Order: sequence, then C-alpha cells, then structure tokens
Amino acid sequence: MAGKFKLVLIIGGGKVGAYLAGLLLKAGRTVRVLENRSQAYQHLLAELPAGVAVLGDGTDPSLLEQVGIANASVLAAVTGDDETNLVAASLAKFEYQIERVIVRVNNPRNAWLCTPEMGVDVALNQSDYIARLIIEEMSPGDLQTLTRLRQGSVEIVEETISPTSKVANCTVAALGLPDSCTIAAVIRGVDVIVPSGTTVLQPGDEIVAVIHSKNRGALVRALA
Repeated sequence: MAGKFKLVLIIGGGKVGAYLAGLLLKAGRTVRVLENRSQAYQHLLAELPAGVAVLGDGTDPSLLEQVGIANASVLAAVTGDDETNLVAASLAKFEYQIERVIVRVNNPRNAWLCTPEMGVDVALNQSDYIARLIIEEMSPGDLQTLTRLRQGSVEIVEETISPTSKVANCTVAALGLPDSCTIAAVIRGVDVIVPSGTTVLQPGDEIVAVIHSKNRGALVRALA
C-alpha cells in the first residue's frame, strides 16, 4: 500500500489535516502539509516528523512546486475555507494534472461547486454526512447506511427482517427490488449467505444491499 501514491499533498494543517497526515505517515506514505497560519504551523512541527510541515499558502504555485507537486499523485484540500479548497483543487488538477484531488466541504451550500469541472474528484461534505448519520441513528430499527461510495450516490445498507415484515418467509425474487439495487449478503446468525433468487428470507435475517441512493425509499418500502 505504501507504494500506491508517490506523494500526498495536504492543504490545510488544522485538526483535520494534522490527523490525516498522521494516518498517512503511519501507513508509510510520503506526505507534505501546507499551512499558512503561524500558530497552526507550530503545532504541526510539534506533532509531525521534521520536513512534513511547510509554512505557506497552498494555493501559491511557486510553493507547490517547491514542495514537489510534480511528484504528487494525490492532493487533499482540507482547510476551513471552501474557496481556498476549491482554488487549490482547480490548480492541482488543471495546472499540474494531479491524478486524485479530494476536497473538504465546510458549508453544505457550497457542495454544488465541487465538481469534476472545477477539478474536484471527491468532495467530502462533512456537515451533510454527519447530519444524515444523526438522522439515521434517531431510528435504530430502520434501514441503516453502513458506508457511502461515489460521493454518496451509492450506499451499502443493512436492514433486519422483523417477524411482522411482509417479506418474512418470501424469496429474494419475490421482493420486487428497485433498479440499481442488489442484495449482496444475508446474515443469518453466524452464517453469511450469498443469496440467489430462491433464497427464502427468515425473520431476524440481516440484509446487506448495495443501492443507488435515489432508490433508498423504494428499498425501504420493499422490505417494510
């Protein structure tokens, strides 16, 4: 895994950037963190190995070239300012052709700007993500999201079949699943079953499905 990326550049050395750098260093990655605030930079010097933290503006081309952006394959812009993150992303993608550009979205209202046309490969909308997780946890018996892929457009979800569910003792083929929805596994006790159309769902079964987010409601209705 350590050889997968040549260099990872992190723009923003606050709590998110510092923690991310620590994780990457533990994984054996080569990392540089650019931070333009003197106090935050001093914290980075205390937390990270020598040479990792760099004081300066992560949207300054001369500084980016100085820290080796030509050898970078990933840039993560994680400052607390969406405008700075977007400028860094566009510069990295279009000026330096960085393979993978990841941006932190601080204000959910700015998420629409973070598109491939603006140089963003992945936009992590932390406020939206946390809010949705809180809503899901308010109803622990409902369909649960295990993880999201493709910027949230694809979900891996889990649902437990209750004894009163209309699908208890029905086959998978009889569910009438929506498009872009696949049941990947049925967990029954300690057994993991790869289902077929003839698999009969039993009360207490945990269904793990891969779905397009737009079909979440249809899957809930199918398993109700």
